[in-house]
Amino acid sequence: MIALLFAALVQAAQAAPPPPAAAVTLGPIGEQRLPAKGCAAYLWSVADRQLVAMATADPATIRVSLGGRTLDLTRSAGEGAGKLGFADQAEYRGGDVTARLTMEIVQQEALTAGAKVPAGSLQIDRPGQDGIVVPVAGLIGCRA
Repeated sequence: MIALLFAALVQAAQAAPPPPAAAVTLGPIGEQRLPAKGCAAYLWSVADRQLVAMATADPATIRVSLGGRTLDLTRSAGEGAGKLGFADQAEYRGGDVTARLTMEIVQQEALTAGAKVPAGSLQIDRPGQDGIVVPVAGLIGCRA
């Protein structure tokens, strides 16, 4: 009887799918400096207010942190007129990572060297892995 029970447990263990890999999350990028020239968008996760991305207009890059590793991705495409050197929708690539950033950019008289980003989304895709989509908001700062 015990042998049959043991055999059934072994068979069930062999048939069970492997546990899912730990999900890689978008992490904080820490303090970032305004570029010496041009504009940068500082984007916080709406959920926890962590600074999760910094996009620069020139050179057109975005900095993110995946699984504790900081990555700088280069813009590969952009759509929409945008403002301050940023497209309404931009795609960035580096290695096997693709990031898609959509931002609503609102300029105001009170913000003389930048704009606010009241809403946006950051999507990260990697082959063979689940995608990550994070609602973001933030500020754009510019320096001449």
